[in-house]
Formats: sequence, C-alpha cells, structure tokens
Amino acid sequence: QVQLVESGGGLVQPGGSLRLSCTASGSIFSIYTMGWYRQAPGKQRELVATITSSSSTNYANSVKGRFTISRDNAKNTVYLQMNSLKPEDTAVYYCNADIATHWGAFSGDYWGQGTQVIVSS
Repeated sequence: QVQLVESGGGLVQPGGSLRLSCTASGSIFSIYTMGWYRQAPGKQRELVATITSSSSTNYANSVKGRFTISRDNAKNTVYLQMNSLKPEDTAVYYCNADIATHWGAFSGDYWGQGTQVIVSS
C-alpha cells in the first residue's frame, strides 16, 4: 500500500508564509507527476500546482508568483512554498501523486488526507 502524508499547515496572518510537505511511503517503484490541490468552504476543489518527474511545473493563475512547488525524489517528497498569503488562500490542501508500485505496472493516482491552511488576522 502507498500512503501520502502531509504536514506544514496551520494558521498564518495575511502576508505570511507556510511550507507544506507531502511524503509518499510504502511500495513505490517510481513517482511521476505530483501536485497540490485545495478546497475552500463552499467552493470546488481546484488545482494549485503540479510538478512532473522532469521538474516541469504548472500553477494556477491565482497563486502564480507567490507559490513554488518543488520535489525531492530521494525523499519521495513534494513541497509547496506559499508566500504572500491571502485570506482567499484559506482551504484544505491535498497532496496528489501518480505512482507505480512495481516495474511493469500501470501507475495509479494517490491522495493525501489533507492539511488545513487558515490565513486570517
């Protein structure tokens, strides 16, 4: 079984920063694209950022220039550095990863449990 565990969420004032991390563990052969999604109360879940195995990145327009996604393949970990946080960034943030558990297997989509980010004064 593969598990994704997120950490780094919490309460921060507007203009502040947080760094989220997500580590995959279990039966892992290879990790392909990883990403972060978020869901605010009363809103649909939306893509925040993705990063491929070759480190190509993609960001939602609402976070571009403020957030940075990165990964450490040796640690099976993806990060989301969030700067200049705004109240509208308040949401539950979910980690996602496309993972193959063994050679020759099709990869599958895995999700973390989510971590709460609250931006408020």
